[in-house]
Amino acid sequence: MKIFSMKPGHDGAICVIDSEQKKLVFSWEAEKDSFPRYEVFNPELMMSAAMEMDCFPDVFAVSGWAKGGFVDNSNIGAGYAGFGKGTTINNESSFFGIKSRYFSSTHLRSHIMSAYAMSPFPQGQPCYSLVWEGAFGDFYLIDEKLNINHVGNVMITPGNKYGFLYSLADPSFRLPKGQQRLGDAGKLMALCAYGKSGEMTEKERETIEFLLNRDSILTSLDKEDMRWSPYYNIGLQSPEFVNLAKRFSDELFNRFLTFANKNLMKGYPLLISGGCGLNCDWNTMWKDSGLFSDVFIPPCCNDTGSAIGTAADAMFNLTGNAKLDWDVYSGQEFIDDMPEIIEIKGISVKPLDTNYVANLLFDGKILGWAKGRCEIGPRALGNRSILAAPFEEKTQTRLNDIKKREYFRPIAPICREEEVSQHFDWKGPSPYMLFFQKVTNSSLKAITHVDGTARVQTVNENQNPDIYSLLSSFKAISGCGVLCNTSLNFNGTGFINRTSDLYRYAKENHLDGFIYEDNMCIFD
Repeated sequence: MKIFSMKPGHDGAICVIDSEQKKLVFSWEAEKDSFPRYEVFNPELMMSAAMEMDCFPDVFAVSGWAKGGFVDNSNIGAGYAGFGKGTTINNESSFFGIKSRYFSSTHLRSHIMSAYAMSPFPQGQPCYSLVWEGAFGDFYLIDEKLNINHVGNVMITPGNKYGFLYSLADPSFRLPKGQQRLGDAGKLMALCAYGKSGEMTEKERETIEFLLNRDSILTSLDKEDMRWSPYYNIGLQSPEFVNLAKRFSDELFNRFLTFANKNLMKGYPLLISGGCGLNCDWNTMWKDSGLFSDVFIPPCCNDTGSAIGTAADAMFNLTGNAKLDWDVYSGQEFIDDMPEIIEIKGISVKPLDTNYVANLLFDGKILGWAKGRCEIGPRALGNRSILAAPFEEKTQTRLNDIKKREYFRPIAPICREEEVSQHFDWKGPSPYMLFFQKVTNSSLKAITHVDGTARVQTVNENQNPDIYSLLSSFKAISGCGVLCNTSLNFNGTGFINRTSDLYRYAKENHLDGFIYEDNMCIFD
């Protein structure tokens, strides 16, 4: 049985699951191939995914959503909230005159089921589930029969509150009430490293508690409503604001940790989903809390994983199985749409040689790398990456200039799994760049954030043989199997996925060359 699942709204996506093989066939996201970041589900995505299918789907699934508000009759599919009875739709239907089945479940269920289906724990293992995102901030218990039980709400709209703080201080923010920039939360996470934890001052407490104690800020709070705050338009580089950002982040997390300490005492694994699951600082604190036997966050824990969650929910409802065999490199194939590149003056095209590439990187060159299928989720994990040597501080500055982003944004390292403990305070794999680690190798200046941390991605030979081979070649030259790794994308768009875009990006942003599939393109 083939399940064709679609996620409407921002972070639109399509996935296909083969229920007989219990496998994720592919998961494509609307923003990839240089569409705008957080792109909504669009006809191009629909048609491309349909053409990838070799048969008509047995099930069409739609992740629940809302039409633009949370008023009555605004549901798309099963709607946004809810997890128990009455939160799924499961009907026989007809599409283009062909009998099929229509399934939908709520957006909330998509988060819970994506993390459960993709987790390494066997079906029947009870798990705690934390769903924290723009709207939800709740804990659940998934029992051995996959009944979802609400443990408690900690906070409404934690993700929106987190992103709102950034806009409060930013004089350039001009969106109307109820609208936010979806990228602000990630920027605030980077800024927090510049602040200091500690006791809140009175003026910090007033602003923090005003935001965190509100029931919601969705459609109800405008930045202009907080002109009274001393942090209104104070500027993102203000020392007072970066301290506020750090203490706000700490207080938000501590409210969830306090609840967990009181109510999650059975030691089950914790599944984390929702956009807040991309906060590496919080993920590391959950891991270090000692409350859980393990912590799992899928690489597509934000809404890019909702299509997978709804497909897994459909599979469970129709077959009883809720576990998926999946690979993080399940996105779109790279498209070579520029065969004439070998004839372009000023560029040398040769067959890929990882030793040659490693030497270029060691000599200070910065290269684009596009090989194999796209990663699922928002993090570049070695298939759509910009790579550089990790040893010089100026490399971080150059990479941020190339990407046209703020100076305070960190550059992540990619590291051979077996040597991660030689460079970072970490043991074992961290394949999805979802945790912070202390940097213990002082020579890795380009990937060390201001607070001495990095968000490492580890790679082994089975996980990504091409990148592993490159890292091994770089180690042979430099003594260190670590490289800078940041996403290969135009500013404000998803990953580059075709040769023409890659060539234009490399030329416009002064890369020294790029690799696509089995080709090296080096500028003269």
